[in-house]
Amino acid sequence: MLYLVRHGRTDANKQGLLQGRLDPPLDEIGRKQAEAIADLIGDVDEVISSPLQRAQETASFFGRDVVVDDAWVELAYGEYEGVPAGEVPPEVWQSWKTNSMYATKGGESFGALDARVRVACEALADRIHSRHIVVVSHVSPIKAAVGWALNTTMDIMFHCHLGQASLCRVDMGRFGPLLHSFNEQATVGPY
Repeated sequence: MLYLVRHGRTDANKQGLLQGRLDPPLDEIGRKQAEAIADLIGDVDEVISSPLQRAQETASFFGRDVVVDDAWVELAYGEYEGVPAGEVPPEVWQSWKTNSMYATKGGESFGALDARVRVACEALADRIHSRHIVVVSHVSPIKAAVGWALNTTMDIMFHCHLGQASLCRVDMGRFGPLLHSFNEQATVGPY
């Protein structure tokens, strides 16, 4: 089984900022979320993480050595990193939504992200039917991996929500990847 885990909350998440490649640590709530999602999943065989601190910190709660893989890093929002999501101009959101090759100044396109994540998923495909593999990543790469599992495009990006420290489960079936769950949440005390 492939367990796709979004990192726990950071202060930037709390503020509603686009983080992209910014590298803040988890906040206190994020650490509780990371512990809860690791407890929900239980024992695993492998843990892979984005190189960003918030993902590696979440991955550390699984109690295994963590393999860092750049393919799972978040989308680079370029000039919009650190900007509140509500302050990104509507035409930029529209471009991201309608043109998979659109990238802001200094950023990465959703099409490029999708390509690298699909390669990473294919590299895991032979192992996920017999091993429990956790990948700790970010909202955009996880949605790309879900798109891979559903044999669809990144068009799903703007039509589904992933909470912090959420879990999606993907296994391999007779006809290829099979999505078992989406946006599972572990119970954490009141925030």
